[in-house]
Amino acid sequence: MNSYTFMGLDDVEEGEEISSRKKTFIKRVIAYIKTRRQATQVSRNNITRDRAGAHERLVAAYFTESPIESFDYKANIVAAFARMSREDSQKLLAPEYYPSWVVFSQRQKLSIILTWLNSHLTKIWPHVNEAASELIKANVTPVLEQYRPIVLSSLTFSKLTLGTVAPQFTGVSVIEDKSDGITLELEMNWDGNPDIVLDVKTRLGVGLPVQVKDIGFTGVFRLIFKPLVNEFPCFGAVSFSLRQKKKMDFTLKVVGGDISAIPGVADALESTIHDAVEDSITWPVRKVIPILPGDYSDLELKPMGTLEVKLVQAHGLTNKDLIGKSDPFAKLYIRPLRSRTKTSKVIANDLNPVWNEHFEFVVEDTSTQHLTVKIYDDDGLQASELIGCAQVKLSELDPGKVKDVWLKLVKDLEIHRDNKDRGKVQLELLYCPYGVGNGFEKPFRSNLTMTSLERILKNGSSAEDGYLTDTKKRTVIIRGVLSVTVISAEDLPPADLMGKADPFVVLTMKKSGTRNKTRVVYENLNPIWNQTFDFVVEDGLHDMLIAEVWDHDTFGKDFMGKCILTLTRVILEGEYKDSFQVDGTKSGKLTLNLKWLAQPLYRNS
Repeated sequence: MNSYTFMGLDDVEEGEEISSRKKTFIKRVIAYIKTRRQATQVSRNNITRDRAGAHERLVAAYFTESPIESFDYKANIVAAFARMSREDSQKLLAPEYYPSWVVFSQRQKLSIILTWLNSHLTKIWPHVNEAASELIKANVTPVLEQYRPIVLSSLTFSKLTLGTVAPQFTGVSVIEDKSDGITLELEMNWDGNPDIVLDVKTRLGVGLPVQVKDIGFTGVFRLIFKPLVNEFPCFGAVSFSLRQKKKMDFTLKVVGGDISAIPGVADALESTIHDAVEDSITWPVRKVIPILPGDYSDLELKPMGTLEVKLVQAHGLTNKDLIGKSDPFAKLYIRPLRSRTKTSKVIANDLNPVWNEHFEFVVEDTSTQHLTVKIYDDDGLQASELIGCAQVKLSELDPGKVKDVWLKLVKDLEIHRDNKDRGKVQLELLYCPYGVGNGFEKPFRSNLTMTSLERILKNGSSAEDGYLTDTKKRTVIIRGVLSVTVISAEDLPPADLMGKADPFVVLTMKKSGTRNKTRVVYENLNPIWNQTFDFVVEDGLHDMLIAEVWDHDTFGKDFMGKCILTLTRVILEGEYKDSFQVDGTKSGKLTLNLKWLAQPLYRNS
């Protein structure tokens, strides 16, 4: 391998391969150092310990086949030059000798890099187009078939070329981490003129050549060069992936016809194309290309853990129906693939639905992945209408700890400013990593298909692998006694003309319907009860506690608001005290203390 040899002034003057420009540069530097030394009377030791006056020698580095000699004193000379300020070096060197990497700002350097990349990509684009077209066609065709809409009998490429317009790189960054590799992210913009034709056949036997036109794409690609090795090109393999899809627009047109003539085909095709892109190259999915011989299986996509999600409820949803109320249901996913998307049951005619449903997801990368929840209005045979959506980053979750979140619903996840109130949704989240020392003990036996949450509740353990080898299922029934202490409420809204209220609390277990209520505290917006009630719970993992606040009247009672609590936290922690916002009121918090005494049962199914 080549190394650097450091040469002094005498060596340079006698060198056979040294240009006149380099000689001029060297002599100017030497003259400047002598001047500075005489003016400031700097001792030799501040520059170098070399007794032969190495402080007056210039160091020039060239690639040679010889090993480095006397490295220490030469390194000191290099350090002396490194201590020169930009202003001093500009006084020393004429502009034509001044290195561009010193003159240019960081922004200018970035611009130079991007200009160089785009220039060379444009030159080689015809060759890239030919190779990439075949690669894309080979990799995406099976995915299109996998996600083929049910209304179609076949979906294949009849033609695919990327056209003559090369993409343009608009940004570049290096991601620093502690791994044995280099991660590079490139932002790319492409308004291309590809020639893509899909051969579409419907269930009715109608064949449609569908052209994909007007493609506009902006995204960030991630390149990982890993592992780093001592052999050219210094890395063993390169992995590439679409880190972020910022924009992907296109239009569909039937060659010689109108695609809208067949209802549902256009929407189904558009959804299929988006799914194909998500499944084939979107991070954390990655393609690993070996450069040097070796085993790179550790670079392949692997599950890191599971995410337990309890879809608790939604509140204040927008009504999408002209008659009656919306019939909401939810779709949840980490990767937007059909096989990994979970769908809740439909709650009819309710803008404040309570689901209390549990789902489990495989997690591949907590640092970049997020959970997405979308709430729809079920319209029967017609397409469901989106009410709102929300996301939560998995990086915000602590392994082994339940996180209760309320997420504000927005119209579009790409639009950050959405002032319209579309409602909110409540989730309980628990991330369980595989094989990590996170306080869990031994994993539950792999032949039981309980969820990670059920495994933890059984014996304080997590799964070590995400794939179970047996179809036998054993359901955990968390039976026990729940003790609820209604401590107090504060800042309740007035409920009568005198600006007061006579509040009391009704506690209800959702599955069993068992109820208890506190005494009435008269004329008080900050009541204190300190009353404890016990409930026998047959299935704590899937039950809920509903705490309703009422105002007592002589001739009846008025509903003020409520809190809905799952039992996950109290089952895991044993006991906790917290204040909860009273939903349905302008203000008000209810303080409760919950305690759990478990008696777990197991039921084969």
